[in-house]
Amino acid sequence: MGEPTAQDAAFLERAVAEAQRGASEGGVPVGSVLVVDGRVVGAGRNRSMQLGSVIRHAETDALENAGLLPAEAYRRATLYTTLSPCCMCAGAILWYRIGRVVVGDSQTFRGAETLLEGHGVELVRLESAICGDLLTAFIERHREHWNAIAFGADPCG
Repeated sequence: MGEPTAQDAAFLERAVAEAQRGASEGGVPVGSVLVVDGRVVGAGRNRSMQLGSVIRHAETDALENAGLLPAEAYRRATLYTTLSPCCMCAGAILWYRIGRVVVGDSQTFRGAETLLEGHGVELVRLESAICGDLLTAFIERHREHWNAIAFGADPCG
């Protein structure tokens, strides 16, 4: 497990803003930003409900919105996400060799953290109350949808 840096809270706030934007659209309130060399290069939110998509999670949305970057940029990147990444998002993190992931909440949903750490990804858990509260409120309002997309537990976790 990695240690937080002075910048981590500010970049997580950017991810929270994305999560809140998604919630205001009626979606799953999870947000993410991809940061390279201290600059946000991609931001995204879970848009599975808005787009009817099975793959548009916050992390994949941030990667998509960053566009194609040089390989070395991904290696220098930190991905900030308000929720522990699922297997699919962990796969994208590993595919692009993103070496550091900052997680806002890993209590409400514990994703594929073991997979990421097993492949040498530095994981920083901030356990932000706002991140957990956003998702908890969504689950209370949309239990059936959450159960359909979360499958109870992450099989890679």
